[in-house]
Amino acid sequence: MKINQKEVKFAQLGDEVLKRQALMVADFQSIQTSEIIKTMMTALLNSKGVGLAAPQIFHSLAIVIIASRPSKRYPLAPEMEPIVMINPSFKVLLTDKIKDWEGCLSVSGVRALVPRYKKIKINYFDQQGHKQKLIAEDFIARIFQHEYDHLNGLVYLDRVEDDEDIISEAAFQEMMQQLCD
Repeated sequence: MKINQKEVKFAQLGDEVLKRQALMVADFQSIQTSEIIKTMMTALLNSKGVGLAAPQIFHSLAIVIIASRPSKRYPLAPEMEPIVMINPSFKVLLTDKIKDWEGCLSVSGVRALVPRYKKIKINYFDQQGHKQKLIAEDFIARIFQHEYDHLNGLVYLDRVEDDEDIISEAAFQEMMQQLCD
């Protein structure tokens, strides 16, 4: 679904906002917080991404949205409704890590194999300021950990263990096409 609203520019690798620790949100229901979340949701839907952190749209605040759904970028992604998470944190439930492919709206043209925890418990606040929790596994856990890194001044390339695990978006799409054929 394409939303008619001014196109949102994403911070790109090297932009200072992606290197900073995000600030905690104090007022969950402020007009500013609501506008940032609305802009994030629009940007996420228009980009066909599966997650987004506020620093990626130049707001250094602890807000993420996870919204898994199959797309050209993530053909095997499970379907879920978007979840807005304010001031999130997580606890590892299984210390096993699994390497899988990641890309990022702030790192154009590149994919990499990134190790992430398989199962986590996420604690966060919703837009009304109510405490929430979510047990996330596999791809959903991966999305969250990727977005959470943005809140800590990291991008997924900071987690790559071997340069051989980095490929172009074109090579990744070709590999996905072969898997889906």
